[in-house]
Amino acid sequence: MSKTLIPGTPPLLPSIDVDEVTKEEIKVLVYEEAQVIVHCTLSAPSADMIRIWKTTFLVAKGSGHKSKLIHAENITVHPVWMQIWPGKPTCFTLFFTRLPKDCSEFDLVEEIPEAGGFEARNITRNASDVYSVLLQ
Repeated sequence: MSKTLIPGTPPLLPSIDVDEVTKEEIKVLVYEEAQVIVHCTLSAPSADMIRIWKTTFLVAKGSGHKSKLIHAENITVHPVWMQIWPGKPTCFTLFFTRLPKDCSEFDLVEEIPEAGGFEARNITRNASDVYSVLLQ
C-alpha cells in the first residue's frame, strides 16, 4: 500500500520501536544529566556589591551530599563584583548538579572565607527541581 501525501503537509514520520535496554539507558542519561535550577531574588536595603562564589552548593539534608554550582546567570562570579541598588530586587539564576534521588530537603550554602555568604535553608524538594528563593 502506498502513502499519499497531501500537498502542504509535513511528511509522516515512521514509528520507532525502542527496546527496553535502550529505554533504561535513556533513563540513566536523563538522571545523570539532570540539574537543579534555583532562581534567587535579593532585596538590599542599601546600595551594595555582590558576587557568587564557585563554592556555593546545595547540601542535601541527611546525607550531606553537595551538588556543585555549574553555571550562574545575571550575577558575577568571584572575584568580580556587581553593583546592586537599594529598593530594586536583584534576580539571578544558579544551576547545580543533580541532588540524590532520596533527597527531600536541602540548603543552599555559599561556603566562603568571609562573612556574608548567601544562604537559603530548609528548601523542600519538588518534582521539577526548579526553585525560587529569597536571599537576605
